[in-house]
Amino acid sequence: MSGITGNLDCEECLSSSHVANSTELHVHSTVDDDDELLRYIWREYLHPKQYEWVLIVAYIIVFFVSLIGNSLVWKNRHMRTVTNYFIVNLSFADVLVTIICLPASLVVDITETWFFGKTLCKVVPYLQTISVSVSVLTLSCIAQDRWYAICHPLMFKSTAKRARKSIVVIWVVSCIIMIPQAIVMECTSLLPELTNKTSLFTVCDEHWGAEIYPKVYHTCFFIVTYFAPLCLMVLAYIQICHKLWCQQIPGSTSVLQRKWRSMQCSAHTPGVGEPVRVRTSTVCAEIKQVRARRKTARMLMVVLFVFALCYHSN
Repeated sequence: MSGITGNLDCEECLSSSHVANSTELHVHSTVDDDDELLRYIWREYLHPKQYEWVLIVAYIIVFFVSLIGNSLVWKNRHMRTVTNYFIVNLSFADVLVTIICLPASLVVDITETWFFGKTLCKVVPYLQTISVSVSVLTLSCIAQDRWYAICHPLMFKSTAKRARKSIVVIWVVSCIIMIPQAIVMECTSLLPELTNKTSLFTVCDEHWGAEIYPKVYHTCFFIVTYFAPLCLMVLAYIQICHKLWCQQIPGSTSVLQRKWRSMQCSAHTPGVGEPVRVRTSTVCAEIKQVRARRKTARMLMVVLFVFALCYHSN
């Protein structure tokens, strides 16, 4: 009996060791398969292709050009006028996107993966949409300021204090209306079976409770941050162009030219030297003002066109 018992014990030991070895081999096999799968995913899908290296270089160029250009706007003390307060605010919103959102966007575009965790999944898109809202509202304020200054100069007096208050209101309103964007952003994995093994193919995307909610939100977002402001700005700049280039207003070029010719004729009349010189300097100042306003209007219309084009392409 003892011999039989000993043989049974040996068989049990052998079978248990065989099971343990096979389990260990299966585990090693599974781990090796997962590692091989991850290496394959990285090699075939995530490693930058040749055209993606061009995209990386373009992102880097945009990053440094944006930082340098907007920093120059901040440092230029001569630009601290009412309109340029808004331009500095616009540049600050651009720098916010450049520093916080641009690097994350580059990584996601190349790797198709969100590596930055759940918190930044809410923070980065939130700041990005705030920047969009701030840019749009700032451009709208610039258009309104120029419209009042050129078309209705006696109705409203623009001051630096009012510009600063408007900028504060712009940021507060943008932070409030973009809160839903932070609420709905969540991290999910496209390959749930690999969630505990790797963060590859983790995406940061919107998750709404019902299908109707995203449609309503994005429609309202488009109207508030693009369509309505763009229509108002286009109307404002049409009136500004009509006032500066077409209408015969005091200070317009044709009126000033007639004044200038009359000054030149009067200059040859004896005994009227000093008053003519005073009026001539006044006319020169008016001509410079009209030219400066036209130059500013052209620049702002170019900014508006680029904004409309880039926003619409997204």
